[in-house]
Amino acid sequence: MSELIEGLPDAVALRCLARVPFYLHPKLELVSRSWRAAISSQELFKARQEVGSSEELLCVCAFDPENLWQLYDPRRDLWITLPVLPSKIRHLAHFGVVSAAGKLFVLGGGSDAVDPLTGDQDGSFATNEVWSYDPIIRQWAQRASMLVPRAMFACCALNGKIVVAGGFTSCRKSISQAEMYDPDKDIWVQIPDLHRTHNSACTGLVLGGKMHVLHRGLSTVQVLDPMGLGWTVEDYGWLQGPMAVVQGSIYIMSHGFICKQEGNLRKVVVLASEFRRRIGFAMTGMGGDIYLIGGVIGPDRWNWDIKPMSDVEVVTVGAERPTSRQAAPMTRCRGTILGCTQLKI
Repeated sequence: MSELIEGLPDAVALRCLARVPFYLHPKLELVSRSWRAAISSQELFKARQEVGSSEELLCVCAFDPENLWQLYDPRRDLWITLPVLPSKIRHLAHFGVVSAAGKLFVLGGGSDAVDPLTGDQDGSFATNEVWSYDPIIRQWAQRASMLVPRAMFACCALNGKIVVAGGFTSCRKSISQAEMYDPDKDIWVQIPDLHRTHNSACTGLVLGGKMHVLHRGLSTVQVLDPMGLGWTVEDYGWLQGPMAVVQGSIYIMSHGFICKQEGNLRKVVVLASEFRRRIGFAMTGMGGDIYLIGGVIGPDRWNWDIKPMSDVEVVTVGAERPTSRQAAPMTRCRGTILGCTQLKI
């Protein structure tokens, strides 16, 4: 007789449990000790892949409340709140975030906290600490630290590894160093430095299987060799603004329009004039959709109030004609989005 479901072999019962949506897992654990063990096992998540029930979720962290992450389930239009990130750094910001090996990784960054009495910022500008969240056991764990403390840097998942490059170190000096992390071995190794460093924040994205590092205000892009052996400098003439990769194509928001960039050519896809007044929002792609999440509105010359937003707008660009819709707003997070990525469970 099976420990999991009476009358079924455990292997078959596990495949049945694998079809249950991720958001219901905490309730399944209440059934019995054997179910709790099954739900928190690697075997269940392997079975989810085998039966085709893996789920793509969005991971989002905003300025308020501090160090709190939420997951968004697009199939069911609901938000799941994670345990608070246990970092000792208050209001961790300017960090890198990616998913790799089925886990959420939060890397580096520094404190965005301000003393309400003096207006002074927290002294922790850049750290090398690395945290991972395991959705199987629903816990945060500290991982091997980066070789160099950094904030405002490029961070991407590439071929199962994590690559970080550029940014600013703890003395607020811009750096060109790059390094690669193996999640399975929990080891960091140096890789060739960027060709150039600039006194500006940088971001990273993966396009065509290659990591691209973009510096704010510059048209040049530094591209990592697929084998991680070096960088080349390219000038694609891309627009400046929030970016998202959807189905292998890059979309950029500029002057109230979302444009599809194809080489040196660009095509206006949809009007997004309501985002002219919104700053600090996240723009990310998942499936055939662009998600525009959170941010703040104001101030302007008529209104000095700052309004933190929890709204989520979804623009479908994968269809023949773009459409937009409102998704469920974040239930806990609001305001400037500090980190956003995807996680496959």
